Amino acid sequence: MRVLGVDPGLTRCGVGVVEGVPGRPCSLVAYYVVYTDPADDLSLRLLHLDRSLTGLVAEHRPDAVAVERVFSQHNVRTVMGTAQASGIAVLAGARAGLPVQTYTPSEVKAAVTGSGQADKKQMTAMVTRLLRLAEPPKPADAADALALAICHVWRGGTRSKLAEAADRVRRGGAR
Repeated sequence: MRVLGVDPGLTRCGVGVVEGVPGRPCSLVAYYVVYTDPADDLSLRLLHLDRSLTGLVAEHRPDAVAVERVFSQHNVRTVMGTAQASGIAVLAGARAGLPVQTYTPSEVKAAVTGSGQADKKQMTAMVTRLLRLAEPPKPADAADALALAICHVWRGGTRSKLAEAADRVRRGGAR
């Protein structure tokens, strides 16, 4: 399974692509950070993000897209930008006809480190170790996007296999 993970942000949007199967180590395909200039008009920033994510989906042809779910922060302006970037990421996957799954930061942390309370340093260290990289992916937005992709391979892949099995049983025959 190839998964494109997106750590949404309006100024910096992390994108990571991994391949793997549930219960096995994943392998790195690529990672990126899409930047937009805060001085640019919002519509141009969102358009740039849309074109970039659409291009990366077309280039890497993932089986699924995993996006970090927006959560409440104290800074409303930051939440708004993150939510707008998240919507663009979900749209890029949906437009390509791909399943899109969102994960909370604590779900991703628990999947990758075993603790939903892990900090950025622990997350980056585990992503580096799990993908057998010589050095940590930088900036942190890229490491977070890779963690989302790993989380989906391990959790979303298992979740979809269970759903497929349940569907087969409902239709009258397990295989």
